[in-house]
Amino acid sequence: MKEKYFQYSLVILILFLGWLIVSNLWTFASGLLGAVTIYVLVHRQMTYLTEKRRIKPIFAAIIIIMEVIAVVFVPVYFLVWILVGRIQDINLDITELIDTLKHLIALIEENTGYDLLSVSNIETATGFLTKGVQILINQAGNLIITVVVMIFLLFFMLISRKTLEGYVYDLLPFSERNKHDIMTEIHNMVRSNAIGMPLLATIQGIIAFIGYWIIGVTNPVLYGVLTAFASIVPIIGTGIVWFPLAVYLALTGNWPTAIGLFAYCALILTNIDNVIRFTLQKKMADTHPLVTVFGVIMGIRLFGFWGIIFGPLLLSMFFMLVNIFKREYLDSSK
Repeated sequence: MKEKYFQYSLVILILFLGWLIVSNLWTFASGLLGAVTIYVLVHRQMTYLTEKRRIKPIFAAIIIIMEVIAVVFVPVYFLVWILVGRIQDINLDITELIDTLKHLIALIEENTGYDLLSVSNIETATGFLTKGVQILINQAGNLIITVVVMIFLLFFMLISRKTLEGYVYDLLPFSERNKHDIMTEIHNMVRSNAIGMPLLATIQGIIAFIGYWIIGVTNPVLYGVLTAFASIVPIIGTGIVWFPLAVYLALTGNWPTAIGLFAYCALILTNIDNVIRFTLQKKMADTHPLVTVFGVIMGIRLFGFWGIIFGPLLLSMFFMLVNIFKREYLDSSK
């Protein structure tokens, strides 16, 4: 009884301190998840540099971090820089759009008696706009913190690679077979989403750019890049970009382009998105599409951007643990 008391007390103390630490350091969770993601992708390279090339772990970690910055962050920086420049060059026909919107508002008020431009509606819209600007500012600050924390943690994870992996492996409360299955699943899921999502976004952006260019949409490069980013969003996906664009073209009287854009994106772009997404998932991790869709929805709410990778992983791990329980305790008792 005394031994059980010590054991249970220790578990309770660990859980309490763990909750206290996580609740106060949750701001840095995105940086930790980013470091884990990149670690899964580069840990074999770290092994090669330290064991095959005989490079000291500190220098090997620095080389890999420089590689990550060059491969990931530098292209993203230039992409955002080009995107901002394109946005500044946009010349929207605001006058014609405003006239069309005024006409629609007048028709709604005439037929329903509801005034969209009432004081309460304007105040509500202003409040949403203010909150949106505040969220963007906060996200920009959080992004800088996330990148710094991610690089910092990644460095120490790389130089302590063997100790870290062995410690985590020993802590898993499973048999050797189940430990191997879980570690394999984590590696495959993280690798699948970390590589598959950017690859899918690139393919979607190229296909969207070709359609925008053929149809005659102004600034096809800009909208192609925006479509690539939007493809990451679950369920709605690229519709965030092309649907409002088609509506805008229709409101400004450019009906042929609007109809062509809507038809191309609804029939071609959306279906290609589904085919490529499911093919990549099947090829890289053999993940059920529903696990990916609902996992991303859950993950974004929990972890923000990195939930795209770790949401499906959590959902997949849940079903794997259920299967382990069934195999170890239910099937064996029959």
